[in-house]
Amino acid sequence: MTRLFNDPADFADEATDGFVAANARWVRKVHGGVARATTSPEGTVALVIGGGSGHYPAFGGLVGTGLAAGAAMGNLFASPSAQQVAGVARAAEHGGGVLLSYGNYAGDVLNFDAAARTLEAEGIPVRTVRVTDDVVSAPADRAHERRGIAGDLCVFKVAGAAAERGDGLDAVTAIAERANDRTRSFGVAFSGCSLPGADEPLFTVPEGRMAIGMGIHGERGIDEADVPTASGLADLLVDKLLTELPSGVAVDGSRVVPVLNGLGSVKYEELFVVYRSVQRRLADAGVVIVEPEVGELVTSFDMAGVSLTLFWLDDELEELWAAPTDTPAYRKGGAVAAERLPDSALEADEGIVVGTGSPESHAVAERIATAIAAARAVVDEHADDLGAMDAVAGDGDHGIGMQRGVHAADAAARAALEREVGAGGLLAIAADAWSDKAGGTSGAIWGAALEALGRVLGDTSRPSATTVADAVHAATEAVLAFGAVPGDKTMVDALVPFDDAFGRAVREGAATGDAWRTAVAAAREAADATADLVPRKGRARTHAEQAVGTRDPGAVSFALIVEAVAP
Repeated sequence: MTRLFNDPADFADEATDGFVAANARWVRKVHGGVARATTSPEGTVALVIGGGSGHYPAFGGLVGTGLAAGAAMGNLFASPSAQQVAGVARAAEHGGGVLLSYGNYAGDVLNFDAAARTLEAEGIPVRTVRVTDDVVSAPADRAHERRGIAGDLCVFKVAGAAAERGDGLDAVTAIAERANDRTRSFGVAFSGCSLPGADEPLFTVPEGRMAIGMGIHGERGIDEADVPTASGLADLLVDKLLTELPSGVAVDGSRVVPVLNGLGSVKYEELFVVYRSVQRRLADAGVVIVEPEVGELVTSFDMAGVSLTLFWLDDELEELWAAPTDTPAYRKGGAVAAERLPDSALEADEGIVVGTGSPESHAVAERIATAIAAARAVVDEHADDLGAMDAVAGDGDHGIGMQRGVHAADAAARAALEREVGAGGLLAIAADAWSDKAGGTSGAIWGAALEALGRVLGDTSRPSATTVADAVHAATEAVLAFGAVPGDKTMVDALVPFDDAFGRAVREGAATGDAWRTAVAAAREAADATADLVPRKGRARTHAEQAVGTRDPGAVSFALIVEAVAP
């Protein structure tokens, strides 16, 4: 378990501060993560990578010459927010555009895509490549749905090398896409990982058994088996990956980079014993091995686990894989560090700015701030239960993520009241704080919902029941825009019934409070009914059947919040 921490809520931020202090030669802290501390030629493509914290050396440890220009670093196992991604990209960009690359997880997709839209609106060209190397997370005919795990390194390395040699944005993107298409990974775990301050790991494996095909965020495996010998494990990993080759690749005579990755508690000597057999098994199959990597490259806190990645090369990919790079955690060849940036290059992000509201709207803002405080209290009360629900088929961090978001929104709302903001302004500030600090899927969704709510309520008057109903519907539409529909086993399954019931009661003449209480009952009933659903979105989708019988934590947290704010 994770033993050394201060306040668990501050762990990721403090780890980032310590990482930057220890590696100032390579990186500087910027809003949302880290960027290179060294110069790059004007017109160079900026490769911006990222994801949740807890995976070191991914992602900050891969920032430097010949690799990434910046890394957006979310909270523990939570995607960085759109604000974080955009902040890092602005700091890393040098006039050649930005390539965003990250593992294919729902929260990362939502937030990186939102950041891409923001950057493009500012005139910065953006491309995206999502890493999808985990062969057990979806079948080959749905490879675009797969997770990104240790294969991240292969895609990032060649894309960074292409950017370093001066390729344009479209060319770097095409190389990253080709690398992703030629990368396959498969992993096992002997025990789960535990987050700082947690009493229990996110999942457990019986003594003498191993989970097969687990994720890197505490997602449990899709199967279990007895722990084999090191040679037996090597055979399992290699044989699985050789059954699915990239298009146009034949095993005999092909060149491949094997990456044997330790996930946190399986140390180097054990990895070398396994790699000994991996190398022999690949050689027996006729594979030509090129510059392998063995070590901790994409970890999961203290998880005892191993993954094998096979990166199938062509001539250009081999050249880019071998190209020099110099980062805090990954070095290759004779890279020469570039000139250091001046301290003035680091600029603070001032966040969003809103004006004052009318006295009537400010009075509503005070009521909304009280409601957000009530939401904070109910989330705190139920955080552990929400995490336990999420751990059944997901990664167990929903309660923690909701706490991060609602605590940030509460603090931001209280501070905003001192500036005489209106209802819309307060909700915009709370939305920005929630999405920025929570990250992940829930952060993006709640941020969008609160922003839409505030946009309709405005800053000039006390809203009527009809206006509140319009605002609730706008919030619903903002959430639906992320792609989930009723029946997917998400927050939407409680949100849509709430919206429908509230709007119907208002149209029938109910006062705002009465209509809200009617809608709360509908949301609560709908949240309870999600126990019978099979998840079709998010991380739980990979372990869908395990979730049947357990309520969806996103739907439950929504129902808890709307009930708590009713008074």
